[in-house]
Amino acid sequence: MTKSKRRHPERDFTPTHPNAAAIDIGSRMHVAAVPPDRDTEPVRAFGTCTGDLQQLADWFERCGVRTVAMESTGVYWIPAYEMLEQRGFEVVLVNARDAKHVPGRKTDVSDAQWLRRLHEYGLLRASFRPKGELAALRAYLRQRERLLDYSASHIQHMQKALMQMNVQLHHVVSDMTGETGMRIIRAVVAGERDPAVLATHRDRRCHASEEEITAALAGNWREEHVFALRQALELYDAYHTKVAECDLRIEAVLRRLRDAAAKPVGRLPPARHRDKTANAPAFDARAALHAVLGVDLTQIHGLGPSLALKLIGECGTDLSAWPNAKHFTSWLCLAPANKISGGKVLSTRTRRSGSRAAALLRLAAVTVGRTQTALGAFYRRLSARVGKAKAVTATARKIATLFYNTLRHGTDYEDPGASYYEDRYRARVLANLQRRAKSLGYVLQKELSPT
Repeated sequence: MTKSKRRHPERDFTPTHPNAAAIDIGSRMHVAAVPPDRDTEPVRAFGTCTGDLQQLADWFERCGVRTVAMESTGVYWIPAYEMLEQRGFEVVLVNARDAKHVPGRKTDVSDAQWLRRLHEYGLLRASFRPKGELAALRAYLRQRERLLDYSASHIQHMQKALMQMNVQLHHVVSDMTGETGMRIIRAVVAGERDPAVLATHRDRRCHASEEEITAALAGNWREEHVFALRQALELYDAYHTKVAECDLRIEAVLRRLRDAAAKPVGRLPPARHRDKTANAPAFDARAALHAVLGVDLTQIHGLGPSLALKLIGECGTDLSAWPNAKHFTSWLCLAPANKISGGKVLSTRTRRSGSRAAALLRLAAVTVGRTQTALGAFYRRLSARVGKAKAVTATARKIATLFYNTLRHGTDYEDPGASYYEDRYRARVLANLQRRAKSLGYVLQKELSPT
């Protein structure tokens, strides 16, 4: 008599989203798919014009569609996403990497049908995308960052023109776009050529003396080089004029968010740093964020007002989409991605990511590594042991955890001091030594200091 095999209970593959549709996004054409029982032609192609997108939304409504999945293909998905969202559909933006790695015979069916099938059974994860005013805030902040990148290229053009005239301005000023540098450049463009007169534009905080600046400004004032300098300066000013317009829009969005939040806001704590960073917003970003959030994120070391504002634009004001800080750091790809097979750890490397929020947190980690704080001491100790790259990631993860706890739970951050992590590390080493000594039958005693 043969032994019958144990039958495992069959899994229930009930559709999670029975009214699901999907769109394969393209630059010239979108291919949409609905459930086969909703239309005699369940897969259709639509153009990318606004009228075509309206027809696509009308077709979804006739077919009883409630949720739509689409891949984030370039920027072509944005018009379709916003159109369907305005029409009341629940739109799920899917990372193409996640859809590609789900097993299935994707080559035998169209991408739209395959996406719809995966979405129907809940096998696709939605990418995070802020909504409403937060989406507008993120768009303005990214546009502002783009304008600053454009203006930076013209700083290089100004420096190149000065070098061609043998004006060694960059040797006597640390920042050519600072007070001293811009005054001298504008005077040169206005027609001044006397090095002694140009040196009088020196700011009192400049480390170089007026005599050193005079010697560096004796140049060969050829007309074509001055012309190139003038055009680079005009373009630099034009981009910063556009940046000022972005600042007005960002400030208006923050006011609307403040009015919508209506949170009880306490007194703004004293600022940790009083100096204004380069390219900072024209308004008081720290006070505006405090009015919206009710907490001061800049109390966390490494997070200045500008960086905190960018993080809010990328992550939003409500972090409830992530159940805890571990989920948040995993989404940022700052936590180890453990790969375990057969009880053996194959890899713990962090996943590669193009997240802007993660890049901002890494920048904060590099900045805080130069400070005499607990986070700075943690960065330096880890950097000496495992290298700077891993130390930056680990410190960025700690800052992300503090950011999450402050914003989600209102936790006040207090710096325990630069010796905090060193004391913990020393206590851990001593505990390990005592445990090993005890296992070998010895007792570890502290050496008495000589009297």
